[in-house]
Amino acid sequence: MGGCRRSLLLLGFMFVIMAYYQWDMLPQKRAERIHQRQELRKQSLREMCAAEEAFSEGKRSLHDMSNWELENLIVDDNHGIIYCYIPKAKLKHYTKFLFVRDPFVRLISAYRDKFLMNNKYFYENFGRKILRLYGNQPAPQLAEEAFASGIHPSFYNFIQYLVDPRTEMNEPFEPHWKQMHRLCHPCLIKYDFVGHQETLQEDTEHILKTLMLEDDIKFPPSYENMTSTTSVLDWFRTVPLEDRRKLYKIYEKDFKLFGYRKPSELLDG
Repeated sequence: MGGCRRSLLLLGFMFVIMAYYQWDMLPQKRAERIHQRQELRKQSLREMCAAEEAFSEGKRSLHDMSNWELENLIVDDNHGIIYCYIPKAKLKHYTKFLFVRDPFVRLISAYRDKFLMNNKYFYENFGRKILRLYGNQPAPQLAEEAFASGIHPSFYNFIQYLVDPRTEMNEPFEPHWKQMHRLCHPCLIKYDFVGHQETLQEDTEHILKTLMLEDDIKFPPSYENMTSTTSVLDWFRTVPLEDRRKLYKIYEKDFKLFGYRKPSELLDG
């Protein structure tokens, strides 16, 4: 019995030691994993931009861009950081970062927030036009009347609006559905950090720690995204295959530049 008890005590002691060292290594392994993921994202972005430059007719620089094209850049002079938000400073002196999202999930989120949530501005500037062009129904002039009647563009109407060539002939895409690479110009601006909405909590913690701002800036805890990638197929069931493929061509560069896989389950016949 004594020998058995000693063996059990030894095994228990070894388990505690192993658990301690495993727990002690978790932060380091987590930091290494995030760093490796960042390097892969930036390397993929550099390769895609190099390929894009090789096929482009002329090379642009930041000095060729208007202030309007750079309006999505938020400059924090106090901390020396630049953040490109997804709606000609001396960039090399700043830490530059952006957060991106799966392009189709982003469109679903924009539709839900701007057209299903009784948003007066978006109804009067976009929803009413979309209903008249693609909804095959009269669109109330007043937003309040439309909301009271439960009238809003369908998700398919919204996609029809996006893939219609006339849309951007009249005016540029609104920032909530404008392509992310057109908002943040990742081939012209060398970003130090590319965060993904899908890994938001880890990415925000990492960049704040890197900038030594974890005590100055507090991000709210992330929540489970209601528009998960698993529900994308359900949203697109009403969208014909031809329009899905047209939509992918419009946002293809976002998928490739930011490392999102091609949604073959939506595009293959």
